[in-house]
Amino acid sequence: QVQVVESGGGSVQPGGSLRLSCVASGRFFRIHSMGWYRQRSGQERESVASIGDGDTTNYADAVKGRFTLSRDNAKNTVDLQMNSLRPDDTAVYYCYVHIYRYTYSSNWERIWGQGTQVTVSA
Repeated sequence: QVQVVESGGGSVQPGGSLRLSCVASGRFFRIHSMGWYRQRSGQERESVASIGDGDTTNYADAVKGRFTLSRDNAKNTVDLQMNSLRPDDTAVYYCYVHIYRYTYSSNWERIWGQGTQVTVSA
């Protein structure tokens, strides 16, 4: 069983900062990539940021320059540092990992976390 657990959500005023953390645990061969999606009320889930092999990062245009992703391969963690938060960043943030479950796996599997609420309001 592979688990992905997020932490660090909460409430903050506009302009503030939060740091989300995510850890993957369980039995798998290795992680291909990790990242974060978010889902705002009444909207579809959207990609926020991702980090792949070689630590290549990608960010949604809406968060570029404000959010920073970091990964610790030894600990199977990925953190999302969110600065200059705005009310439209309010959402449930979901961490995901793409794993190769076995040494012989040719395709990765996506495993989701349960989500953590981020609320930005005055």
